[in-house]
Amino acid sequence: MRNIWQPAVIAAAALLAPGLANAQELRVGFVNTLSGAGAGPGVENTNGWKIGLDHEGWKKDGDKLGGVPTKIVYGDDQWKPDVGLREVERMIQQEKVQVIAGFMWSNVLMAAQKPIVDSKTGLLITNAGASPMAGELCSPYVVSTSFNNEQFTEALGKMIADEKVESIYLMAPNYQAGKDQISGLMRTMTGVKVVGQNYFKLGESDFQADISKIRAAKPKAVFVFAPGGMGVAFFKQWQASGAGKEIKVYTSNTVDWLTLPGIGDAAVGSFHALHWNTDLDNPTSQRFVKDFVARHGQKPSNYAAQGYDGARILAATAKAMDGKFADSLAIMKAMRKVKFDSVRGSYSYNVNGMPIQNFYKQEVIKGADGKSDIVTRGVIFANYKDAYWEKCPADKRH
Repeated sequence: MRNIWQPAVIAAAALLAPGLANAQELRVGFVNTLSGAGAGPGVENTNGWKIGLDHEGWKKDGDKLGGVPTKIVYGDDQWKPDVGLREVERMIQQEKVQVIAGFMWSNVLMAAQKPIVDSKTGLLITNAGASPMAGELCSPYVVSTSFNNEQFTEALGKMIADEKVESIYLMAPNYQAGKDQISGLMRTMTGVKVVGQNYFKLGESDFQADISKIRAAKPKAVFVFAPGGMGVAFFKQWQASGAGKEIKVYTSNTVDWLTLPGIGDAAVGSFHALHWNTDLDNPTSQRFVKDFVARHGQKPSNYAAQGYDGARILAATAKAMDGKFADSLAIMKAMRKVKFDSVRGSYSYNVNGMPIQNFYKQEVIKGADGKSDIVTRGVIFANYKDAYWEKCPADKRH
């Protein structure tokens, strides 16, 4: 097992007795989508991560995180799985990191997860919720501060079923997360007739033909999963078509505080399910929102909140272990048990490293100031486990 946190001068001794090693430096890689068409949510996630580091007193390499001198190396995957894989290999082989954090898009994560886990490096996911990572590909080296992709739409499906929607048309991009979201929706959306389904191109910006198909199918509602710029484009075209006057809109990871400024009034009257919002009433969330607005000029999305929690849980783990680590596995096992101040309030971890957390009904309304606002309308699922944890092999659970 690879020894970590040791200066070169005592490396040989450390290998002989890794359990007695004292931490000298924590080395962390952070991989995210910082350029290209998918960069919006990735930059948002990274901005939240950096505020989390700041709140923990870390500003530059050598500063202490959780009491341990820490170096952080950044990588841009450019929304390309091959580039993400190259960044991961650089961090493992050249930078000798003990933990790699980040990952916005599920297709990039799926390409990168194997070399990370195979090298016995810790993987701290701050967004991408690919379902295999919660099930057959689960690993004690993996912890997420986000979600399993299907949890959002499982909550949304229950909401739609409870509201007795008669019929619905489904739309999502054709990649891992899109398929996961539709799967989650179908799991809980009982009694609702699906009149059409479309997997569109990842990064799509022209939805006019899709909207025509939706109107021709005459559903009572439409479900759309279109993160980042895809969602902005969809809603602008949806509003221009006038279809919203007849068809109710339910979304997942489409309308948030990152995209709302671009979508504007077109999102008013839409609904979604999420595990966090800026109106949650706890001191950690309020401080985070205040500081994010001061630094970036707008409210943070859940992408930023998950990045923030990633930095905070990493610091809490280092502090709880008093800087004494034998290997990356020890770090990740401790991370699942550590208590820290999350923007979500208290939550716990399942045996597959995925959060057990609340999911809330959220609605977009016209605020008192005339601007669009996202408001929380209550809990759909409390302390909710993902649907895949039982598929996590027994020898990979922790």
